[in-house]
Amino acid sequence: MDPKNNDRLHLPSLSVSGFRGLDCLSIRRLGRVTLLAGQNGVGKTTVLDAVRTYAARGRPRVLHDLLDGREEFVATATDDNRHPLVFADLAALFHGRGTARATTIAIGPGAGNDELTVEESTPEDWSEEQVKLLADLPADSDVQALKIRFRNSEMLLPWLGPDERRGSFRGSSYFRSRRAESEWPEAVECESLGPDLVNNNDLARFWDQVALTEGDDFSAQALRPILGSEIERVAVVGSDGPRSRFSRRVVVKLREHARPVPLKSLGDGATRIFGVALALTNSRGGILVIDGAENGLHYAVETAYWRMVLRAAHEGNVQVLATTHSWDCVKGFAQAAVESEDIDGALVRLERDEEGIRAVEYSEEELETAADQGIEVR
Repeated sequence: MDPKNNDRLHLPSLSVSGFRGLDCLSIRRLGRVTLLAGQNGVGKTTVLDAVRTYAARGRPRVLHDLLDGREEFVATATDDNRHPLVFADLAALFHGRGTARATTIAIGPGAGNDELTVEESTPEDWSEEQVKLLADLPADSDVQALKIRFRNSEMLLPWLGPDERRGSFRGSSYFRSRRAESEWPEAVECESLGPDLVNNNDLARFWDQVALTEGDDFSAQALRPILGSEIERVAVVGSDGPRSRFSRRVVVKLREHARPVPLKSLGDGATRIFGVALALTNSRGGILVIDGAENGLHYAVETAYWRMVLRAAHEGNVQVLATTHSWDCVKGFAQAAVESEDIDGALVRLERDEEGIRAVEYSEEELETAADQGIEVR
């Protein structure tokens, strides 16, 4: 397939090695919108994690969020009062376990100089300046660090070793005090939607950025595949009070109803589509990753849903990567991608073979054949 506007993509291709469940994976072409299909446990979510890490240029807060979200932490140390100390388990970022664990992570386009690397590092590898910067770490600890490199910048994130406090994010304070955010390469804005429905806090956060703009109207119109012409307006009401019943929530004014109704009373599909539409409008010029893109959606609205995603991504210069293990989702995506001739939609299936995980990429012709003949390509 000839690239369509791929010169503006943050990741026209993707190479990942040594990261979590991925020993080595190469995807030669990503689209404006890329759908990753494959069985459970094959690594689809890990690809999204890699993209988030790359977009953040390896910033510690994102590494921490990834580990915290998977409950990957250790709590074998105690404080002075013998209370457990819980630390993010940095070792879980690397592929493999035990002595076979990888010591270097590399994420970036398949070609070029924009690769992000994260590697284990010991004081023997540090410059004199780096040793001085980390002089406040306990002298009797077996200290390691993560050495994070992007382009011409390098950062150390301290990591306490075999005393079973490995993974301590004490290095976060070093990052804030010793290297200002402005000194590190600028991150790419990257919103992330998980397989669960978007919660009210995130819906309100997204809404605050688009209220009274074109994004306001677009997000409301995105509900039409489910609600049709009944929908008139959408708003966020409530406050951030301590009691949950007063928290902010989305309400929808329907033509035949005198009073607005809560968005969530209209079903998971409406909440999912509205959340994705808001996330797209908040991701202009950046990246949006969606895990479990089909969750909450009826198969009959899949094609309309993907038309909305493809068009909004194109108009807002957003690169979208999403995952699914649903054939209805793949079929809807294929139909929408074929219809949207000016927008590059890519379908990639991840599968395991004897050598690990590989990417099977589908051409435009194969997408069209799958859409027309119902050929399953999961």
